Parts: sequence; C-alpha cells; structure tokens
Amino acid sequence: MTDPLDLAIVGAGPCGLAAAVAAKERRLSYAVFDRGCITESLTHYPYYMTFFSTAERLEIGGVPFTIPEAKPTRQQALAYYRHVVGHHELKVRQYEEVTGIERHPAGEFILHTRAPGVRIRTRSVVIATGGFGKPNRLEQEDEQPHDRVIHYYKEPYPFFDQEVIVVGGGNSAVEAALELYRNGVRVRMVHFLDVFDRGVKPWVRPDIDNRIASGEIPMHWRSRVARLGPGTAAIVRDDRGAATEVPCDWVLAMTGWRPDRTLLHSLGVHTDPVTGIPDHDRATMETNVPGVYIAGVIAAGFNANKIFIENGRQHGGLIAAAVAGRR
Repeated sequence: MTDPLDLAIVGAGPCGLAAAVAAKERRLSYAVFDRGCITESLTHYPYYMTFFSTAERLEIGGVPFTIPEAKPTRQQALAYYRHVVGHHELKVRQYEEVTGIERHPAGEFILHTRAPGVRIRTRSVVIATGGFGKPNRLEQEDEQPHDRVIHYYKEPYPFFDQEVIVVGGGNSAVEAALELYRNGVRVRMVHFLDVFDRGVKPWVRPDIDNRIASGEIPMHWRSRVARLGPGTAAIVRDDRGAATEVPCDWVLAMTGWRPDRTLLHSLGVHTDPVTGIPDHDRATMETNVPGVYIAGVIAAGFNANKIFIENGRQHGGLIAAAVAGRR
C-alpha cells in the first residue's frame, strides 16, 4: 500500500496524458497507468498513416507540435507525445495494467495492477482508456473463430500476391484497400451499407470511387462475410440471401472498435443503453460515482466519431480543477 494519490489516471493515451499535465499544474499527486506503452493505440495505426487533424489540434500540455507539414504522420505523433512526457516529467507506469478498482466507504479507491503485491490508494480515479478496448467482431467470428481474420492493419507487404477481403466502409477500410491494391494484392471490399461513411477523407474518396467503377477493386455493397472455407469466403448480400463464393486468403475487418467499460461498470458507473455514454457531468467529467471521472473517447459512447484528441484533450483541465477544488 502507498500513501493515497489525489488522482490515479488509467490510460496513457493523449487524453490521459493531458489529464496528467493538468494534475501536475494543480499540484495534485498523481500517476498514470497503462496496460501497454505510452499512446499504445497509435502504435496499432498503419505505419504510414497521416492524421486528418492538424498538428496544432493534437497538442497537449502547452508543448508546441512543430512540423513542416500541416498534418502529422503517425511517427511524428508518437515522437511528439513522448516528448510531452519527457518535457513535463510525467509519472507514467507503462505495462502496468489496472486489473481492478475497489471503492471503499471512506471515499478512497484501491487500484490493483499486474505488478505483484502492489496496491495503490487514491482519492479520485480517471478512466481514460480510449476507444480501442475491443474490436467490433464479424458475426461469423463468434461461430467460427479464425486466425485469417485480422482487426489491425499496418502495411500491405505481408499480403502481396494474396486474396484479401477488406470489411468496412470507413476511412481505415478505404485507405487499406487502396494501399493493398497498389502493392500487388488482389483486394475486394465488403460493406453492410450501400454508401461509404461520411468520415472518408475527401481527397481519398475520388480514388476509391474510380477503382470501384473500373472494377479494379470489386465492391460488395449491403453484404457481409458469412463464412470462411479453405482459401475461400462466402459473401451474402442482404436483399438476396444467396451466397457468393470468392477466393480469400485473409479478411481485414476494418469494422471499428469500442471502449472497454469493464472498470467503469465494476465501480457502479451507469451507461446509457442507447448511446453507450457513461453518466457524467460535462462540466467536471465526474460520473454518477463520486470521485470517478472519464476523459477522452470513452465519454463518446457508441459514437467514436464524436470525441477525438482535439476535444478530448480538454477533459483533463476540467477534471483537475474539480479534484483540486474538492481537496
């Protein structure tokens, strides 16, 4: 056991780090815990990804994100957030997953982590675990788990001269399909709607539309992958029901992710069953459980496109002010 912290922050993504900076500025005792490395979710992005947002809108902690280009790459963002940690000398405990949180009647919380025999006392908790807790799995994965289904895409080279189905209609799916196509991969797309998502980057949209119109990337609208066979996949169109067998070595399920709310629910935080948004005060980010706060994408519920780094980074200041005022 340790002396109680003022604030324990679960999640070392950009919004969790912003909360740590705000806590330090308020002279609160704090620590940040993460199951992986700093900004682990960014390490799972495609290697050559460029952010939609400008560098300025990704800044945290008053540290300028200075690059010659308007929009930063994944590599530049990873370097920047590590610079923020070093600049502010933030207390981040990497690879120390919080496995459980106990709420005590005295108003304190006790964190249990994977570190043997370590328990951390804290007066307040911030859950900032982001929106990449669990993948949105395909229906057939529950019936037929298969190592040919991949939820992370980083680069096209492992799939050269292979048959790949990209499932999804968002920006990640579109960019993956185009990159695969231009690197010797026979790629087709499957989407359960009949249009692409509105979030597809405007400068990418004409490219994918032309590839589909020319037949270079076959497109299956209003369809799903029903089952996988040896070197094949069955694609079913919703309004017909008949299955189309196509060659398939891999399925890239670019179907999005959802937050892991296990810790929140274990503490008694209520979640709206329709929106998925945890019950919280937007002025302080405190949930219905006193002393438990949320920051970042986890506050968006099922709509992960509602909160990004550029608006989630503001949560840390609200939380630190509330905790400091209470203290």
